[in-house]
Amino acid sequence: MGFFSKILEGLKKTKQAFQNKIKYIFTKNEIDANFYEELEAILLSSDVGHTATDRILEELKQQVKQKKLKNAEETKNVLKDIMVSLLEENELAPFTYPCILMVVGVNGVGKTTTIGKLAAQFTKQKKNVVIAAGDTFRAAASEQLAVWADRSKVKIVKNSAGADAGAVVFDAIQSAKAKQADVVIVDTAGRLHNKSNLMEELKKIDRIIQREYPQASYHKLIVLDATTGQNALEQVEVFDEAIGLTDIVITKLDGTAKGGVLLSLAAEYTLPVRAVGVGEGVEDLIPFSAKDFVDSIF
Repeated sequence: MGFFSKILEGLKKTKQAFQNKIKYIFTKNEIDANFYEELEAILLSSDVGHTATDRILEELKQQVKQKKLKNAEETKNVLKDIMVSLLEENELAPFTYPCILMVVGVNGVGKTTTIGKLAAQFTKQKKNVVIAAGDTFRAAASEQLAVWADRSKVKIVKNSAGADAGAVVFDAIQSAKAKQADVVIVDTAGRLHNKSNLMEELKKIDRIIQREYPQASYHKLIVLDATTGQNALEQVEVFDEAIGLTDIVITKLDGTAKGGVLLSLAAEYTLPVRAVGVGEGVEDLIPFSAKDFVDSIF
């Protein structure tokens, strides 16, 4: 199954929810105040968020005026192009090697699974991978990662529960440097209920990575659960403030009608979406394409 087919299937719930709301407004003959009010309500109810909705509507009004469009149906492709442009504003930096990926996020978003899928994908590309089991708080976190590491035949550096996460990351980096590994993927604790302690630990891990491997390209990925909708924005804000994020990974798009949150994230933050999860398989973590995403929900 191709990338477009996968995202089309994965976004079925978002597509159904969005299409059912929006299709009738394009059957209207006039582009008037009611048309824009109805479109605004649809975007907001589809988790697009106020900031993104305002930007989309403002741009749509400008283009309708410039192109002298009269029929609502004529605005459909214009609206799609505006959405694609919004999603493509934040440029994605390609992986260069050696590279380090620090993966952060709250509990339950699919962080461990995402790390496992990334490791498998890098291995398929013939890259040598080391996983650092930096979540030393959650019970069985390192054991779950070890299962993924075994599947992908990659090295994992771990310690006992309660061990210093920074020390685990330090050891993983030294191992990667000694073995000339291409990729180090760092897992981190996913708790927000004790935010201060967690964020201080993340800052410490961040400093260790930058100090010990400055020659590696460094990506800080936050994993977000699409089913949380607008709550994802608060998570980005907290983690970005602590360590300065570089990329977003959205999981569980196949299980929600709230895919519009990607537009909200694009409008609120200068962070590109690197990949989206649309299923349980390794191949179901796919590179994000703005055009494919927008085409899939119309």
